Amino acid sequence: MVNLKELSKALELSQTTVSRALNGYPEVSAKTRDRVVEMARQLGYEPNLQARRLATGRSMAIGHVIPRSVHDMMNPIFLEFIAGAGQTYATHGYDMIISVVEDNNEEDAFREIASRKKADGVILQGPRINDRRHDLLDQLGLPFVVHGRITGAEERTSWIDVNNRRAFERATNLLIDLGHKRIALINGLETMDFAVRRRTGYETALQAHGLEPDQKLMSSADMTEPYGAETAIRLLKSQEPPTAFLVSSMISAIGVARGISLCGLRIGKDVSVITHDDALSFLPNSGEVPIFTCTRSSVRYAGIRAAEMIIQKVNEEGDEHAYEHLEAELILGQSTGPAP
Repeated sequence: MVNLKELSKALELSQTTVSRALNGYPEVSAKTRDRVVEMARQLGYEPNLQARRLATGRSMAIGHVIPRSVHDMMNPIFLEFIAGAGQTYATHGYDMIISVVEDNNEEDAFREIASRKKADGVILQGPRINDRRHDLLDQLGLPFVVHGRITGAEERTSWIDVNNRRAFERATNLLIDLGHKRIALINGLETMDFAVRRRTGYETALQAHGLEPDQKLMSSADMTEPYGAETAIRLLKSQEPPTAFLVSSMISAIGVARGISLCGLRIGKDVSVITHDDALSFLPNSGEVPIFTCTRSSVRYAGIRAAEMIIQKVNEEGDEHAYEHLEAELILGQSTGPAP
């Protein structure tokens, strides 16, 4: 392990410049800061975080306040996001604070973070329809980045989001091209912004092909495996069953596949399935030909980028309202085929 003097010598920079780079001072260029941070990582230099906090007046931490209802719904996805974000925080010398609170205590949690300076900024998770949390954070002067988007506030917030509408429009188009006309949508809770965008993409594709969206084929709930299985069985046993399913999560899609099997049908032959795949490391949909045809987006990458964006925002670097709109890949797998 090296000290500050040895790190400065290796970088051929003054100790003052290295210290300022590690402490996040805005007068140090991003290029120099990244170089210093990388060299510190390679040489095993560990700065005194308490000293950094005293020198900068910052907590050197980023907060994540998660309403319990959103945590329960997004838990596997949130863990993958946190893995990516944590990787970035560690590189830049930040701690991570996670608070899971009751839904009606979320505002109090943000106020406490701001008043007690527990974090220099926060990541806002799970944007909802008519979400106003960004207004509160602006009032508190607490920098934030949204994982997702808040409809109507895209121009005055920083955010990273997958293009959910386009992903589900493309997936629906693929199923229609395969001859499917009765396509069920197994969606997440439509109080959430992402789920509304996915339904919009699905309905847009149907209408573009002269197919009227059928409310009886659409469902919305927490994205669990039993929800997928029970909904698939109910629809497949109806008088006019679907020939294909479009599903909002890999976990629910596993349930849909179980439901199809319990009905004596074959996935990809009798019934087609496309799912959104958040590329979860513990639930891979991989192989030369993946099991599920999917719209794929890396939630770990989203965590990495959201963390980079909030650190830049805390350091007052870059655009005031930066954003990144990710396009999901459409990956062909074994779960789709021509309509029977």
